[in-house]
Amino acid sequence: MTQPEPIILDLNPEQGCTEIESLCMNCGENGITRLLLTKIPYFREVVIMAFECPHCNFRNNEVQSASTINETGIHVTLQIKNQKDLSRQVLKAETATVKFEELDFEIPAGSQRGVLTTIEGIISHAIDGLSQEQPVRKHMDKDLYEKIQAVIDKLTALRDNNEPFTFILDDPTGNSFVENLNAPAVDPQLEIRHYVRSKEQNDLLGIAPAANPEAENKKDEDMNIDVDEVMHFDATCPSCKAPCSTKMHMLNIPHFKEVVIMATNCDECGYKSNEVKAGGAIAPKGKRITLKMTDEEDLSRDILKSETCALKIPEINLELTYGTLGGRFTTIEGLLDQIYDELDTKTPFTKGDSVTAERKEKFSEFLSKLDEVKEMKREFTLILDDPLANSYLQNLYAPDPDPNMTIEEYERTFEQNEDFGINDMVVDDYNEKGEKIGKKIVSQLKQKPTEPKVEQKAE
Repeated sequence: MTQPEPIILDLNPEQGCTEIESLCMNCGENGITRLLLTKIPYFREVVIMAFECPHCNFRNNEVQSASTINETGIHVTLQIKNQKDLSRQVLKAETATVKFEELDFEIPAGSQRGVLTTIEGIISHAIDGLSQEQPVRKHMDKDLYEKIQAVIDKLTALRDNNEPFTFILDDPTGNSFVENLNAPAVDPQLEIRHYVRSKEQNDLLGIAPAANPEAENKKDEDMNIDVDEVMHFDATCPSCKAPCSTKMHMLNIPHFKEVVIMATNCDECGYKSNEVKAGGAIAPKGKRITLKMTDEEDLSRDILKSETCALKIPEINLELTYGTLGGRFTTIEGLLDQIYDELDTKTPFTKGDSVTAERKEKFSEFLSKLDEVKEMKREFTLILDDPLANSYLQNLYAPDPDPNMTIEEYERTFEQNEDFGINDMVVDDYNEKGEKIGKKIVSQLKQKPTEPKVEQKAE
């Protein structure tokens, strides 16, 4: 069966665009809308739209994400300190909310179209939007005019006077991006958090609930799952959109826990992906695993990096926040190879004509250090930090302690519990077997502790 050609193609100079005659909202005449469905190199699929009216010369353009909605939202906090920070590239989706903390000024989701711009461009766009009706407000409502003008003056001062301020971007779809000027190293001015969307956010995004919630709530023992069985699910290839199959298998890792391994393989384009998700209950504490890598044999250790795990190698200043690469069950060598490939081929804004020679040289130098690490030409420290304790690193000396490995448990912060939705979980009305009991019984148990029974011995 011949598969249809992909709709979204890689960006190239010979690629044409689709032209559609559409209504101009400025003058009421017909103008031309040009659509380009393409892929931004090292980022994701987008739809670029540009409108132009030949009658009134009105122009408009926007960018919309054409990729799937991510499993988690993204919250970015950036400290702006100088003019260089204002030039950071930003991909702001239509669903993203932007806030300038010092001004208590917020651009709500849906008020602006998705754009690929800079921090300075977002401020300028906000100033233009607020200034549009100012001449009318000056005569119709003087008080409102003065209040809005005060906000415009403050935004202009942030843009032109290089005053430090805090830029916050929150996108529940996870499809927005703020440039890291120190990539691939950690940017001290940039903080990125991934969080689980709330039910209200899923409703706003139009993510439908499960078709049969009662079936999802069944216990594992009622589902009769065979742990030795490999289950198959029909799916669509995320690369070429052709039908493919996703396989799932439940595996019990010794000295750890049960996990779910999923793999997707497309026969049409050769796309392959795999992911690991932890099974069982959420651990009461987070876990931090530190391994001193001293020998090539350490590269062959099995490693389970969950989607909630952050990875650090201090010697080369490498830090991956949780959510990066998703869940992986491989060896340390295999994980380092995947990190190298992702940074070399899929890191946005590190290659192309717009990247300076200084950044290219800096990025190339970092990749050479990473190459030395994955070939074990130098000793280094591998740190896995998982707030949900769903990650695992093989102990070659098991069941005895590993002299080069330390495992610490720690209390999660309120912010970490909030990111994973733990603060919203209500478990007070359940007993140890997971059976729901009434609140009245729970309150009685809390108020009146059970008195121990005293048995009388028979004489």
